[in-house]
Amino acid sequence: MRFLRAAVLVLGVGFALSACQKNDLAEPPVPLGDFALGHNIVVTSNMQKVAISRNATPDEWEAALEKAMEERFGRYKGAKLYNIGISIDAFALAPPGVPLVLNPKSALGMTVTIWDDAEQKKLNEEGKQIIVMEKMSEKTVLGSGLTQSAARQMEILSYNAAKAVERWLLENPEWFGLPPLGTPATPAATTFGPNLPGVTPAPVVAE
Repeated sequence: MRFLRAAVLVLGVGFALSACQKNDLAEPPVPLGDFALGHNIVVTSNMQKVAISRNATPDEWEAALEKAMEERFGRYKGAKLYNIGISIDAFALAPPGVPLVLNPKSALGMTVTIWDDAEQKKLNEEGKQIIVMEKMSEKTVLGSGLTQSAARQMEILSYNAAKAVERWLLENPEWFGLPPLGTPATPAATTFGPNLPGVTPAPVVAE
């Protein structure tokens, strides 16, 4: 219900809290340790539609979000498999014909869980709750329902959702064999002297 209330608020005031600025899928993925995508599962059994919204079926949402997740995380080629499960909790697709004073925005609320496939265990004990919205642009300032189809709105929200999941994973690098955030860097060490048998040159640590 929290997702539903938040989505209603955003839809009513027309304020975008989370948005991607550009499509970055053509760029190399940011480092994510030993991550490789295993199962990519989206469920909609508890999904609710905000009252002021276009219709979209569970199958449509599952297909759109699974596609976006595969496009983003299928680029990673690490040595271990990680499974990502997403439950869509609520959505709002801005409809056409709504009075401009509402300035409706599209929104998607979801709960995310990631699993270590080899050990068959969850890496986050509690599901990560994420809400994403469309960005403000010349096409959405009057409400994206006037300028975009429902399929396009779902595509944009799914892209933003996958991007938000990636940001969350990057905040937890220790899950993927990387040092935790904030770990002090190890000083670089350089050795000088002849490389002779039986002689171990003393290390010189950079200040």
